[in-house]
Amino acid sequence: MPSPAIILKNVSAQLYGKTVLDAISFELKTDQHLAILGPGGSGKSSLAKVIAGKLFAKGSVEIQYIANSGLLSKPDLVEQTESFKNLSNTSDFYYQQRYNSFDSEDALTVEQELSKNDLWTGAEPLLDQLNLSHRKQTPLIQLSNGEQKKLQLVKHLLQRPQVLILDNVFTGLDVESRKELHSIINHLALLGTTIILISGEKELPGCITHIAELQNGRLIQFQSRINFIAQHFVHNDEKMNAQLAGSLLIGPREKFECIVEMNNVTIQYGDKTILNDINWKVMAGERWLVKGHNGAGKSTLLSLITADNPQAYSQDIRLFGRKRGTGESIWDIKRNIGYVSPELHRYFDFGTTVHNVIASGFFDTMGLFKRLDATQEQLVGNWMVLFGMEEESTKPLYLLPASQQRRALLARALIKNPVLLVLDEPCQGLDRHQTIQFLRLIDDICSHSETTLIFVSHYEDEIPGCITRKLELHQGKQITLFAEQALTA
Repeated sequence: MPSPAIILKNVSAQLYGKTVLDAISFELKTDQHLAILGPGGSGKSSLAKVIAGKLFAKGSVEIQYIANSGLLSKPDLVEQTESFKNLSNTSDFYYQQRYNSFDSEDALTVEQELSKNDLWTGAEPLLDQLNLSHRKQTPLIQLSNGEQKKLQLVKHLLQRPQVLILDNVFTGLDVESRKELHSIINHLALLGTTIILISGEKELPGCITHIAELQNGRLIQFQSRINFIAQHFVHNDEKMNAQLAGSLLIGPREKFECIVEMNNVTIQYGDKTILNDINWKVMAGERWLVKGHNGAGKSTLLSLITADNPQAYSQDIRLFGRKRGTGESIWDIKRNIGYVSPELHRYFDFGTTVHNVIASGFFDTMGLFKRLDATQEQLVGNWMVLFGMEEESTKPLYLLPASQQRRALLARALIKNPVLLVLDEPCQGLDRHQTIQFLRLIDDICSHSETTLIFVSHYEDEIPGCITRKLELHQGKQITLFAEQALTA
């Protein structure tokens, strides 16, 4: 079935007084499908919003729909993040809420969410494809980041638009889910939906015929996929200033022999077992990779370490040499941890500036509520220089592209020189160059310090070289526990 054509003529757009798109023109013909590439902050998401009619722009965007196609004659944008509302019709969730069973009673289940707009019909095959069927009765707040992404996709796919715009939809999905999503996207293209995909070079479904590459809001090339592959080359990456990074890792650090110890840990919500008999010990200075499919229990496992899950008190868990539930506060634990998660940015108030987000890492709060001393203020400035964010200092975090949000949160995690660094999918939203820079920074930190690292990633090429140990989960059970020799074999 033929798909709509899209013609852009001299499209320019501004966001909060800054030009984000500058004179973009191209024509995507019938049965052509587009991937939009470019570094973080190049204007990709803004272009997606303009095509979807969600961002005002000068110039023209013409979509030539196919009559009598049986599909909706409108573009549908799947954004990078989407808020779900609870039964009280608000999205006012707080970070630890997903781990408190009594709070989840106010959250819709997956089935209820899909039934709100008569989307349930046809939903079950998609839930099966994305391995989400077993979560139909699960409250939304208890879904992992990857599972929330899958549900977001299902909601949009069921609307069957003629033009489907997908903004970094592979982010946070495990290997099998990414394969299934490739298949779904290719199938939609065959059925007559024009696909516009914002993605990295490594996630291009077979249906993609053309590549648009942006840089600083300008279209630097628009060409066929074949020509792009033939002509494209990767530039040499400049190494991040390791000496500067090392000089910023200052401040008091307590000494611990054992960082994390879990003995026969089992976590349940009702009759659903999330973690099943976990035995795991992390010694000081070790660097661990935690792997597993979406919903395997990784987020719950990390929540036990970061003091965000109240069920830790009923388990045999020791953090930094002390058993949980023996009088320690959550702040006693958090002061030793630097943490980044895929959804962390959602829990800062809209007005929180980049400066205050980074500075809040000193106090483990979702915002800055204390005055910084001169040394702390200098450190915030230095980390912004290291991550190239000096000009964003006074901007609200939520206005920044995903890549810059991620860098701000990474700086927040590192600023207090934590004993334990917990990085849950930290490269989400970073382009290839930024990912390489960040992984080198982590390697530099680990090679010049005794920092203990727990790292979660679905991508093999987003794992720092310092990793020597691996814990793998499957349906809440540990199936792999590799030490140094086994991992490098």
